[in-house]
Amino acid sequence: MRKIVFGVLLFVILVPLFSVAQNENNIWATLALLEFEKRDELGNFDEDGNIIPLIEAFEEKEITVKGYVIPLSGKKAQSHFMFSAYPYESCFFCGKAGPETIMEVFVKDDKKIDFSENKMAIKGIFYFTSRNSNNVMFTLKNAEVAE
Repeated sequence: MRKIVFGVLLFVILVPLFSVAQNENNIWATLALLEFEKRDELGNFDEDGNIIPLIEAFEEKEITVKGYVIPLSGKKAQSHFMFSAYPYESCFFCGKAGPETIMEVFVKDDKKIDFSENKMAIKGIFYFTSRNSNNVMFTLKNAEVAE
């Protein structure tokens, strides 16, 4: 009986950790698992994102994510920008993707990261910052280009 209880307990602990390890190579795949719940507020329908354990496992941890810079002020080097799973022409801001496909980025020590239309990898500390799908839901702080 103890072996069965131990086996079940081990399974419950290791499966989520294995899933997180699998998805660390593609953070966007994990963020896409965000569950949305519709709510009616004064006649307006909105969606709230409910953080799930796989995403919560990234909270306040350094992650590396690959994506595209969506500049906030022209195509130049910036220390604060949006980062998308998809290129600009098919990103959230063009209405072609969901809120789980973007994150706001603040670069470490206000250094600037050069704008590029090419996919790049950045690393930083991950935060789930908003439940409202009309806002930016994820933030990456102390970010820098990943080597």
